[in-house]
Amino acid sequence: MRNIIITAGIICLFSCKEKKPATTEQQTVVQTNTIELTPEQMKSAGIKIEKAATRDMHTILKVNGMIDVPPQNIVSVSIPLGGYLKSMRLLPGMQVSKGQVLAILEDPQYIQLQQDYLVAKSRLAYLESDYTRQKGLNEAQANSDKLFQQVKSDFESQKVILRSLGERLQLISISPDKLNESNISRSISIHAPISGFVTKVNVNIGKYVSPTDVLFELIDPSDLHLSLTVFEKDVINLEPGQKVICYANNNEKYTARIHLITRNINENHSSEVHCHFDKYDKRLLPGMFMNAEIELNNAHVKAVPEEAVVKWENKTYIFFAEGTGKFEMTPVETGSSNDGYIEIKTAIPDKDIVTGNAYALLMKMKNGGEDE
Repeated sequence: MRNIIITAGIICLFSCKEKKPATTEQQTVVQTNTIELTPEQMKSAGIKIEKAATRDMHTILKVNGMIDVPPQNIVSVSIPLGGYLKSMRLLPGMQVSKGQVLAILEDPQYIQLQQDYLVAKSRLAYLESDYTRQKGLNEAQANSDKLFQQVKSDFESQKVILRSLGERLQLISISPDKLNESNISRSISIHAPISGFVTKVNVNIGKYVSPTDVLFELIDPSDLHLSLTVFEKDVINLEPGQKVICYANNNEKYTARIHLITRNINENHSSEVHCHFDKYDKRLLPGMFMNAEIELNNAHVKAVPEEAVVKWENKTYIFFAEGTGKFEMTPVETGSSNDGYIEIKTAIPDKDIVTGNAYALLMKMKNGGEDE
């Protein structure tokens, strides 16, 4: 009798263990990508079914770049002749106008240059008078041709010397025509070559600057443009005039148009695309980072309503109808979206898909297929 009881216990134990695979099988069903609904469940969930349609949609190319200005709008200010900085009242960010005095420099060589010019000018007047006199004598054959040629050579050489000294004076903003012995100055002024803003100040009062030193940097923001980096596979789809929607870090939206496409690919397999803003905004500054979306030409693509696409664990899916009340969740790659539709880049079969309330199916599937 005791042996019978032990045998019955062993049989019961094995019978209990054999029920566990059923639990595992049930979990496998829950984790599958298919789900079945009753007609009542489909009606209450508002499930809509139709085929994917071919639509005309413009593709959006997402890129990024920086605000920049053309090279001709950036000016490095230096002085052709060295000198000591006497006065300067500039700070980065200050606005300046073209012709405005930026700084004053002093140096003995400025005095020497003005002196050389005035002496050369006086000597030229003497040589010109002598040349006129010798020319008349030569025409009357009262002097030798050799003497006349020497006077003429001295006169022509002095004109060259005076002209070169005058050009050197203009380099330091001194007008030769206004210079005389009563207004010789030991200082010169540096004027702003453009209107704009000061971006760099590299000197201080009392410092000696040489011709190779950059004293200030100015920028003219009137021709701001957006320089975008576009990979080589996308450059072929771009052309001047295409619309660009760009966003600054403050999420402010701006519009622009492609103006110029650099016709070469750099070592990073990308090219630069220059865009002009439709409207200037003083809040836009050179060096500012921006995200941009370029609207490409219309294309015939497979598209579904945005409600048909669901996301799960960083992947995108749609549901195919596999029969009455039966649906299969399939991963797809999506593209651009427009007017409530989203492009499906993945090749999909010509089947009915769930186009409305697809998330209801996803929630029911991931909740274990239990009835709501």
